[in-house]
Amino acid sequence: MSENKSLRTSPNAVDPRRWAALVVVLVASFMDAVDVTVVHIALPDIQAETGASTAQVQWITGGYALAFALGLITGGRLGDLFGRRKVFLLGVAGFTLTSLVCGLATGPEVLLAGRVAQGAMAALMVPQVLSIIHVTFPERERGKVFGIYGSVMALGTLAGPLVGALLVEGDLFGLGWRTVFLVNLPLGIAGLIAGALLIGESKAERAARVDVVGVVLATAGLLALVLPLTQGRELGWPAWTYVSMAASVPVLAVFVGWERRLSLRGGSPLVVLSLFSRRSFVGGQGVQLLFGLASGVFFLAWTLYLQLGLGFSPLKAGLSGMPLSVAMMAGAGLSMQVLVPRFGRVVLQAGGLLAAAGMVLFVCLAGHYGSGIALWQTIVPLIPMGLGMGLIIAPLTDVILSEVPHEHVGSASGLTNTTLQLGQAVGVALSSVVFFDRLGAGDPSARAERMPNAFSGSLWYVAAAFTAAFAVLFALPRAAGTQQAANGKAAPEQDQENGPVPVG
Repeated sequence: MSENKSLRTSPNAVDPRRWAALVVVLVASFMDAVDVTVVHIALPDIQAETGASTAQVQWITGGYALAFALGLITGGRLGDLFGRRKVFLLGVAGFTLTSLVCGLATGPEVLLAGRVAQGAMAALMVPQVLSIIHVTFPERERGKVFGIYGSVMALGTLAGPLVGALLVEGDLFGLGWRTVFLVNLPLGIAGLIAGALLIGESKAERAARVDVVGVVLATAGLLALVLPLTQGRELGWPAWTYVSMAASVPVLAVFVGWERRLSLRGGSPLVVLSLFSRRSFVGGQGVQLLFGLASGVFFLAWTLYLQLGLGFSPLKAGLSGMPLSVAMMAGAGLSMQVLVPRFGRVVLQAGGLLAAAGMVLFVCLAGHYGSGIALWQTIVPLIPMGLGMGLIIAPLTDVILSEVPHEHVGSASGLTNTTLQLGQAVGVALSSVVFFDRLGAGDPSARAERMPNAFSGSLWYVAAAFTAAFAVLFALPRAAGTQQAANGKAAPEQDQENGPVPVG
C-alpha cells in the first residue's frame, strides 16, 4: 500500500505516536549537532595521547565534516526510496558503532577513519529527521515542531564545546578525551530501540532505483569543491586547491544535465530539479548558504578570540556561549509560535537585520575595549545575534519544505543540509582572508595582542552575510509561513494533513 493512497482512505488519521517519535529524532539531531563541535575541545589531549600530527588533527575534524557534506543528498534520497525509518535507524546504528571505534582508537589512523565513517553515517541519519517530521505531523502542527527542531539544533551546536570541556576535564572513569565519543553509545542504543517502536515508516509512493550515476557525479563535484575549502587554509592554498575548485564547476554541470535527462526519461533523479521552480525553495537555499557562511566565519574566529585572545578556559568559553544558544531558542519559539503565522516573511527579514546589528555591536565593543573587554560585554552582542538567527532558521526549514511533495522531501532535506554545510565550508575558508591574514603568520596563540583587531574585522563579513540574507529573503512569498498560506494549501494537499501509514 502506498503512503498517499493510505492517507486518503483515512483523512482524519494522525499518528498517535508522533510526539514520542519527535523526541527520538530530536535526540539524534542533538547528538549530531554536538558531535560536530565537541571534539574541538578534546584535540590537544587527543594529539598528546595518540601522537597525531598536525595534519591528522585537522582531518579528525575536517574528515567528519567532509564525509557528512558529501553524503547528505544521497542519504536523503535513500530515505525517499527505501523508507525513512529504515535509513534513519541504519544511520543511528552506524553512528553509534563508529563512535565506539573512535572512543577505542589507539592511534590517529584509526581515529581518523572512524571520524570519516561517523560523518558518513550522520549523512544517512540527519536528512531523515526533517523528512520524518514533514510526513508525520499534520500541517497545523508543523510550525510548532520546526520551532522545537530549530531550538534543539541551536542548543546542540552551542553546547558542543561546553559538553566537550566538561567531559575532558571531568575525566570520567579515567577515559579522558575518549568520553566525547563514548557518550554517544547509550544515546544511540536508546534511539535505536525507541525509533524501531515509535517511528512510522514512510517512503515515496513510486518505488525506483537509486541514481548511481547521479551519486557518483554529485559526490565527485562536491568533493572537488569542499575538500580544498576544508583543507586549503591549513595547507597554504597550494595550486591543486584552485584546480580542484575550478574542476568542480564542469562536473556539477554534467550532474545537472544528467539529472534533467533522467527526469525527462521518467527516472528517479538524485536531485529533483523541478524543486527549483518554487520560489520558497530557491530563496530558502540562498539563505541557508548565507547562514552557513556567517556561522563558518563567526564560530571559528569567536572560539579563538575567547580562548587565545582573552585567555578564557575551555569551560568558561563554552559557558559564555550559552546566552547565544538560549537567545536562539527563544527566537525560534517566538518566530514559529507567534510572529511568522501572523506576519510571514518580514519576521525572517527582521531576524537578518537583528543578527547583523548584534555583530556591529560586537565590533564596537571589541574595538573599544580590546583585550580588556569584560565577560558580560562579550555576551551582550550575542543576544540580538541569537534572537535574529532563531527568527530565521526555525521557520526557514518549514518554508523550504512547505511546497515539496512528500515523495521528494528526503531529497529536498538532504539538499538543504548540504547547502548549509557548503556555506560553512566557504565561511571557514573565508576566515583565512578575513581573520587569519589580519592575525599574521605563525601560531595564533602567539598573536594574542592582535586577536581583538582580527576578530573585529571578521565580524563585518558576518554582518554582511546576515544583511545579504535579508535581501535574499525577498525571494520568498510575502505570506510564507502564515496561517493564510497554510489554509491556501490545505484543500489541494489534504493528504499532507495526516501522518504516515505503515508501508507494506
